[in-house]
Amino acid sequence: MPRNTHVPARPARTVVAVSVGGLLLSGCGSSTTPGSDHSASDLRNRLPGAIREAGVLRIASYLNYPPVDFKGQDGEPAGIDPDLASALGSRLGLKVEFEDMPFENVIPSVQAKKVDLGMSAVIDTKQRQDGIDDNGRPTTSGVDFIDYFVTGTSILVKNGNPLGISTLDNLCGHTIAVQRGTVQDEIAQRQVGACAKGDKTLQIDELKTDDQALAEVTAGTAVADLNDFPVAEYNTSQHSGRFLMAGGSLQSGPYGITVNKDSADLEYVLARTLDQLIQNGQYDRILGKWSVTSGQVSSAVTNGGL
Repeated sequence: MPRNTHVPARPARTVVAVSVGGLLLSGCGSSTTPGSDHSASDLRNRLPGAIREAGVLRIASYLNYPPVDFKGQDGEPAGIDPDLASALGSRLGLKVEFEDMPFENVIPSVQAKKVDLGMSAVIDTKQRQDGIDDNGRPTTSGVDFIDYFVTGTSILVKNGNPLGISTLDNLCGHTIAVQRGTVQDEIAQRQVGACAKGDKTLQIDELKTDDQALAEVTAGTAVADLNDFPVAEYNTSQHSGRFLMAGGSLQSGPYGITVNKDSADLEYVLARTLDQLIQNGQYDRILGKWSVTSGQVSSAVTNGGL
């Protein structure tokens, strides 16, 4: 993956445009029919009329999460998601337009139809599908997902791992840092109860950005940062000798293209177009560019998260 990318500071909410030019999820969700039996024009004609007429896919994303979503040196969207979105858009004859926003606003923006979809390293979970909290109480209408990459949570600590951390239980009695609204935030919140059973306190600093979480680990105010595996790997390579991934990957799950539950036609088109990109090798080339082929899937799956 690139080692000289600089992510500049930017406003919290901006709109930027991108010009258009093996692991199988199983056991849950629904696999799509192979996309090769649909021509690009057939799929374009199946798009919602407003999208087809505008010629644009509006995508919500938090562009500060390299190598998945970020801004390159030219200020344009870069990473796994922007590259995959551009490939999907190109095949459908659409431009893609990324709207940069805080991560916690991505799903609500999709639900409110302020954008057409979300691509922001959003992990597909049953809770997000159904719009419920940890206690099973409904909070929102939920969203649907088209799964395209398998990830997991990593524990990132100071290089040398001075506390010998390798598991979530090793975090008990300490302070950790996480980005607010992420699956890692949810994992940390559940660990609070597990630590309490052992009469130890886990303090969680919920921060707006992962960069802020990393800064706390650097400063020693937090012993660890929890984030997605490809991001943790990127951070260890970018910050030479500063961080180390401790232990193995936790709670594997898929990233999903996030769509409104009322957007069945768009979901159908995107899933089958993704299948075509997988079949023609373009998908593999995108993952290879960012050195994350270990997370590849062999077909698009709808709502495959647990």
